[in-house]
This record gives sequence, structure tokens and C-alpha cells, in this order.
Amino acid sequence: MIIDKMKAWQNLCKAKDIVAILNRKHFQATYVENLEEAKKKVLGMLEEGASVAIGGSTTLSEMGLVEILRDGNYKFFDRYQDLPFDPDIVDIHRKSLTADFLLTGTNAITKKGELVNTDCTGNRVAPMIFGPKNVIIVAGVNKIVDCLEDAFQRIREIAPMNSKRIKHETPCTETGFCVDCDCKKRICNFTTIIHNGIKFEGRIRIVIIAEEIGY
Repeated sequence: MIIDKMKAWQNLCKAKDIVAILNRKHFQATYVENLEEAKKKVLGMLEEGASVAIGGSTTLSEMGLVEILRDGNYKFFDRYQDLPFDPDIVDIHRKSLTADFLLTGTNAITKKGELVNTDCTGNRVAPMIFGPKNVIIVAGVNKIVDCLEDAFQRIREIAPMNSKRIKHETPCTETGFCVDCDCKKRICNFTTIIHNGIKFEGRIRIVIIAEEIGY
């Protein structure tokens, strides 16, 4: 359909534009047209035998990367095992800080090239900032927003879906919208902004998918 073709063209334009912005902000960014190309790109960046951690991401789940890492020649810090959260999964989170590679998504990317993320435990946002030698971020064009205020608004809007997805009993899973709750299962506990990639240039690589992927 012509509408689909025009949407695909516009998404490709968005992807090219944000990649140029991110590269000016000292990230190593590139774009691909679809999820399958993104998977090939990410796997091409990984090194055989390397240690790999994953931050919670529906985009990476849709790519099937958990199964690939489990079956491949990697030392995989598998946070998706059926183990008690504390202490076993928490211990995996801690070890993930020493990984050669962190694969993750991002909640929002501003048109100034800022990466904005909110976490439940901090196991995703902490290693994005420091720890793993390499960070690979995969994001669809739906993550692009105008400014920080819009990034925070986007995070509030997707929080109920994320909370329901991971089966947390929070007020937003009942109301469908954020109520800025104060409960043990709250998933919005740690918010970070990565302004640029200049401190460790080349450490953060970003793959933009010219499609709307994930939350």
C-alpha cells in the first residue's frame, strides 16, 4: 500500500537524521532498515568468546538474541534464568558490570542526541554509563523525541505497558497510566541521561532501526 511505502520512507529519513546527530555527539551510530538487519549488525559487532550481558529490552527479545547468546560461543550473563531474584539474579546483574559487551535498548533519544532511560533495578542504566567495555544500543525510530521533557513524558506513557509486561503489581497496571506510585514493585526508580559519548569515544555504538520497534 502507498501509505506503508510513505511511512517506510519517512522512518528511513528519521533514522538517517538521528544517526547524523548521534555521530556528532561522539557516539558510533548507524542505521538499518529492519529488525533482521539489526540482528546481523549486532552479531557482527560481538567477538567470539566474549562475555555478554543484556539490559531488559523488548527490541532485543524480538530479535531472539537471548536464545542466540545461550547457544553461541559467548560467556552470557543470563539474567533471564528461572532463579530467585535475590541473591541469584542480583549477582548476575553485578557480574554484568564487568562484561565485554552490554546489549540494550533505550527508552528515548532526543533530537539533541541525548539517551534517556528509566530503570527499575538499575542493572541497565548503570552499565550503560560505566563498566562494560562496549555498549551496543538498538532502538527503533519510535524512540526519537524532540527534547528531554518529551523523553520523560514518553517514559511515563510506556511505563504501564512495561510494568504489565514484567507482571509487576503496580497501580499503573490497573489504571493504564502513570500515577507516580510509591510501592515496592515500582519500576521507575532510576533515571539517567547520557549527554554524549565523548568520555570513552567509541564505547557506545547505536543501531537505529528504521521501523517502530518495542515500547
